[in-house]
Amino acid sequence: MPKIDIIKDATKLKSTDMIYMKRMEEQNLQRAKNVLKYRKANNRTAIALSLGVIGIYAYTIYAVKQEKFLDDFEVPEKTIEKAI
Repeated sequence: MPKIDIIKDATKLKSTDMIYMKRMEEQNLQRAKNVLKYRKANNRTAIALSLGVIGIYAYTIYAVKQEKFLDDFEVPEKTIEKAI
């Protein structure tokens, strides 16, 4: 479909065409505003989830560093003696 320049082709357009174009333009602006709202909400959700994941990861690393039960691990001595 060829593009229409409103200024140059004003004589070719009907008044109903102009009304239809204005309505479509208003609907597109409203749709664009809704998309921006959803985009902002999605970005906030993504940031919140990312911070949650990073927090859980950091806490896990911190908690594992505090565990000391494997630091004092000694190899057990052999207790089996040879039979004489």
